Amino acid sequence: MSEPVEGGRHRAPDVPEIGTEDVLAGPGPNTPNRHDAPVPPTSSRRARRSPWSRPRDRIVGVLLLVIAVAAGVLVWARGESRATVSETAPPGPALPAAPDTVPGSLTELWQAPSAATPVPVAEDTSVVTASGGEVAGRDPLTGAVRWRYSRDLPLCTMSTAWSRALAVYRKDGLNNESGCSEVVLLDPDTGHRAAQRTGSAQLGTRLVTDGSNVTAFGPTLLNTWRDDLVETEEYGRVPALVNPGKQPRTGCTYGSVAAASSRVGLIERCPGESGDRLTVLRAVPKDFDQPQVVFSALLPGYSAKLVAMSGDFAAVAMPDQHLLELYGAQGEQASAYPLDLPASDLAHDPPGGVTDTSTALSNVYWFTGTKLIALSRETLIPQWTLASTLGPGVVYDHQLVVPIQGGLAVLNEHDGTTIRTIGVDRHGYAGPVRLASLGPVLLEQRGGTVVALR
Repeated sequence: MSEPVEGGRHRAPDVPEIGTEDVLAGPGPNTPNRHDAPVPPTSSRRARRSPWSRPRDRIVGVLLLVIAVAAGVLVWARGESRATVSETAPPGPALPAAPDTVPGSLTELWQAPSAATPVPVAEDTSVVTASGGEVAGRDPLTGAVRWRYSRDLPLCTMSTAWSRALAVYRKDGLNNESGCSEVVLLDPDTGHRAAQRTGSAQLGTRLVTDGSNVTAFGPTLLNTWRDDLVETEEYGRVPALVNPGKQPRTGCTYGSVAAASSRVGLIERCPGESGDRLTVLRAVPKDFDQPQVVFSALLPGYSAKLVAMSGDFAAVAMPDQHLLELYGAQGEQASAYPLDLPASDLAHDPPGGVTDTSTALSNVYWFTGTKLIALSRETLIPQWTLASTLGPGVVYDHQLVVPIQGGLAVLNEHDGTTIRTIGVDRHGYAGPVRLASLGPVLLEQRGGTVVALR
């Protein structure tokens, strides 16, 4: 049946108009005769505005970039990297082999300033000198600098440990206490940095090692590190103390230090006690924040000097008694031996608290200031004494060599007899001399200068 008509005509069914809005909206469930295929966009669609299309947006972006760069420059300017110079080198050439015996004469090869090394540092293929804020690895035969590491800080001291060069720089530590808080471990062959730490070592510190750990000695604080420079122990007046009551004694000062067999020994002077105290600690205690005391023995007098440690034994010089006393593993006095030394040799604590000693094949050699005393490497019992020396000896070209006035003495290590002497022109220097050797090169530390001889 047809729809009603107006004016005699049929009217077509109502068909919804498809407008622009419907096309943009896409098909819907109530839109008849709508194709399922997507409708291509029309020219009426508006393009999406870029977030940086307006001038104001671009200005804000530039300002943010400038602020970020300025912050980076400020961090760099204040950071350690700007003040650090690290020039590394490839591994050095192998050194010539050392001869079987010390030559009859020695010639100076080179010399360089090295005020921060109490003893010449010679490892691998390099002699490492340290002066001002710079550590330099040098060719042993020529003295030419192969690598260097420097900071805008003065060096406190430098030593060797774990076959590496260990340098300590002066910088304020915790609580802004003046000290030697910047520590870096360097490969002596290439100059590459092996490890670094910030600590709390005190001014005037010197380093001692037992072969496995290194201890930095101060007048009221000891710090011990393992070979990755992680601190294993603090003993004494600890800055920024977190857990009080962990230190065995407070208010004590320290005179001298030594280390051996993962133990650290020191001379303590505590208020109200009748004498000095010998204390031996484990280098790596069970708990980091609580030192582990092996023993602590009250000594029969004052002004004691800890000379050396070896295994379970510790040798202590007692000036008032004119004795060298040996203490065992539990702090018992094992034996005592007379000391025939000038009073001036033991009148003061050693510089930096570290007695001038060296270790060779059979003995530990103690330089008292005027004499050389050989102590058994195993028991620390005195073996022999040599007068008029300038420092402890070292093994050079398979023989024991000791510095004396005007040159060197080659000694029999077993009885101290002189095999021969060698003249060395030290150009007027007459102070203490510390020795080291590397291959065919003998090194002398004369005050703040290292001299190479061959």
